[in-house]
Amino acid sequence: YQRRVRGGFKPRVHAYILFCGTHTHKQWYQRRVREAEVSTQSTGEMRVKNNFVQHKVVRAAQGIKLCAKETEKTLAGMPVYIAKYPDEAEVLIADANKALKEELKSIKVGSEGVYVQASTLGSLEALLQFLKDSKIKYSGVSIGPVHKKDVMKASVMLEHDKEFACLLAFDVKVEREAQEMADNLGVRIFTADIIYHLFDQFMGYKDELKQRRKEENKNSAVFPCRLRILPTCIFNTRDPIVIGVTVINGVLRSGTPLCVPSKDFCYIGVCTSLEVNNKQIEMAHTGQDVCIKVENLGTGEAPKLYGRHFDENDVLVSRITRDSIDTLKEYFRDEMTKENWKLVVELKKIFEIL
Repeated sequence: YQRRVRGGFKPRVHAYILFCGTHTHKQWYQRRVREAEVSTQSTGEMRVKNNFVQHKVVRAAQGIKLCAKETEKTLAGMPVYIAKYPDEAEVLIADANKALKEELKSIKVGSEGVYVQASTLGSLEALLQFLKDSKIKYSGVSIGPVHKKDVMKASVMLEHDKEFACLLAFDVKVEREAQEMADNLGVRIFTADIIYHLFDQFMGYKDELKQRRKEENKNSAVFPCRLRILPTCIFNTRDPIVIGVTVINGVLRSGTPLCVPSKDFCYIGVCTSLEVNNKQIEMAHTGQDVCIKVENLGTGEAPKLYGRHFDENDVLVSRITRDSIDTLKEYFRDEMTKENWKLVVELKKIFEIL
């Protein structure tokens, strides 16, 4: 059924009607129903305002509207139960609670993923199907307004993956206490009445989080490169060393530590800047000629000299480590090409990295 507010009827007690409610932890509760069930005219449309005809009995197939008080917290999409006596109502409440729990348990959730909340069972199923098609994992589901207990369930992901420490609320209200708890715990709540808008918010959050992680780990990431020195482009032979090189393969970026494998892996420093035609660039790719400045940073060793510790006959490579490779896999995989990964494999053999 659908909930709609409509007035103009005189209440008269007829029976007990049981709705599935989002109040009191989704317990089923009862309301006295008015005497007359109201249906549209046989040629009418439920969603269009028409004159309604009162009926004491309605037979299939006919859309009807039930008039009762305090139905704003009922759960649309779930069955409606009618009981003539209080004792019968208690039995139906137990059966209905069991049916709702089984319905929610039948939804398969993973060990990690976002927490999903919707206004009705139908909209929840639609949202979950959309997330599944979009390859977005979900770890928990619920129906109705977002309460503090829902935020607590979503916050479990903070211990596993912060990316999933969020709650997607589709067409539901977020209680003030729940929002305050989410802000304190670091759980993001995204709300929207359209599934695609909810998806866009979450994907924007993922991109923002990815960029933040890249920024935090950029100093640990060492991209693979192999360089040939240009003998006619030697501008400064001592710290800082300024020379011209050709990128044989890989990608050279600012901040890359360089060494000379042929000279017992002699460490010459960190590439702190790259220039092409007197313009600074962030990176240089395979086949590109570039002027680089290499500074002796963070080792405490004596600066190396061009011509004494290495010369144009030596090939320079980025000094990778196990940690730098893991950082590339974890945070910069989307910036690595197949050729770059092949070079990583070659350098692992050279540096004897397991």
